[in-house]
Amino acid sequence: MLKLYEYSSSGNCYKIRLLLTQLNIPFERLEIDIIKRESRTPEFLIKNPNGRIPVLEIEPDNFLFESNAIMFYLSETTEFFPTDKFERAQVMQWLFFEQYSHEPFIATSRFSYMTGKAEEYREALQQKQAPGYTALGVMEQHLENHAFFVGDRYTIADIGLFAYTHVAGEGGFDLTRFPAIQSWIERVKNQPRYISIAHK
Repeated sequence: MLKLYEYSSSGNCYKIRLLLTQLNIPFERLEIDIIKRESRTPEFLIKNPNGRIPVLEIEPDNFLFESNAIMFYLSETTEFFPTDKFERAQVMQWLFFEQYSHEPFIATSRFSYMTGKAEEYREALQQKQAPGYTALGVMEQHLENHAFFVGDRYTIADIGLFAYTHVAGEGGFDLTRFPAIQSWIERVKNQPRYISIAHK
């Protein structure tokens, strides 16, 4: 059975948990408390030398890390990843966008609030507002004319962007300014076998 080493509140881990559930693939969850630096122990660094979660153990001593790479591995021959060459590239385009233009501002802001350090990092959080809202604006513009991000159907591009977008309010971002994103969030939540980020 697949083993998912994760921190439950993490959006990056939630991506994998949601996809595995929607693919109806059984897996074992192993909680790694990143607040207690459990991802930095010698034992964990064998699994991922970068000391981050999630990590998917595909078989004994065969580990894959980086959330979007894990999603690609799991989805490649499924309905969640297109067969058309251009659409496949578009999925990767949005996943790169998520990691470089979205996650560094929206996800990290949420983490500061979750760990009770919002006041300590107030100046940094303020600096993340503008680029975070820019990323949301790019998504809003696309979703004004599309039901989903690629091919007007649900793919791992949607899962990748949904994970931190739907909880952006927990990081100080106002989603009421983005009606197309709000409608898309509801479409994602209505997908078969959807689970919430707090699912146990």
